[in-house]
Amino acid sequence: MKVIHIHFGKDGGSERFFVNLVNGLASKGVEQWAFIRPNRVWKKDIENAAHINEGTFNRISLYRFWLAAKLKRKIGNFQPDAIMAWAPRASRFLPSYQGCIKISRLGDFPLRLEYFTNTDTIVCNTPDIAQRVRELGWQKPVEVISNFTRAHAAAPVARSTLQTPDDAFLIVGAGRFVRRKGFHTLLDAAARLPRAWVWIVGDGEERQALEQQAVALGIADRVRFAGWQADTSPFVAAADAFVVPSLHEPLGNVILEAWSIGRPVVSSRAEGPRWMMTDGEDGLMFDVEDADGLAQALARLEADPALRASLVAGGTQTLAARFSLDAITDAYIELFRSQSPR
Repeated sequence: MKVIHIHFGKDGGSERFFVNLVNGLASKGVEQWAFIRPNRVWKKDIENAAHINEGTFNRISLYRFWLAAKLKRKIGNFQPDAIMAWAPRASRFLPSYQGCIKISRLGDFPLRLEYFTNTDTIVCNTPDIAQRVRELGWQKPVEVISNFTRAHAAAPVARSTLQTPDDAFLIVGAGRFVRRKGFHTLLDAAARLPRAWVWIVGDGEERQALEQQAVALGIADRVRFAGWQADTSPFVAAADAFVVPSLHEPLGNVILEAWSIGRPVVSSRAEGPRWMMTDGEDGLMFDVEDADGLAQALARLEADPALRASLVAGGTQTLAARFSLDAITDAYIELFRSQSPR
């Protein structure tokens, strides 16, 4: 089995899953080439799983012609079973080549179909995204194949590292600091919980606004911004509760990671989480931007260690049944085999 990946992303949940899938397919004996941007922090994480070609992508740059020529040569020499473009922008580079299946993998809702001229099959990681694709008028095959995580139980970061009391009820969130991630709702909820301390792992354009909000709420002394971390697992492992407060979340890789690490999850009813999770069984859920609802869910967890343990067990079960490495990688390999023209 041979696969070529085209991936122009930077850093985030989609990139973590890209790394996971490349390594997962390699563990199944799949030979892979990856076309990526230069200076990706996760490049080292796929070096042993794929041959890597780096290049600067820009639609107005002449480099796009070089990339197209390079890709054409590689296809001719490599004879892949599948070419997989990650997100709409990369899908523009799918060739009209007929010797293998050409896949566009989507982890978010597309705006239009013009990117997918040479795509044979669109793979979506949730049913909601697949429905949107069909509503836009897509007539070719659509598959729903979700994500898995390679995260695992890790030694927790010592709370003293971030000047946090050992006996505090510690809430952790992780992601890019953009409005859609909803960290403002998490801070509003924390203001209603006098014993709660908050760690937010990540960085981004909203950092200053979040820091100012913590000051305005009077909770800056018990909120810690941990910065961008290549491995969030030790920070998640330190949590009493892991929160996903997103306004919009197509899937929610961080939920998979928290389940894998063995932490109870509280999430908004954004698109992906409400498909992944069952309220009261593998997590607790609240309405988008409902700080009161989030505070109430966290207060339940703080008061009830047995509930925390029950949700951890439920998350472990859901992860194994629906989002395991074997289930997801085998689904991709079956797709490569069943629809490859060769």
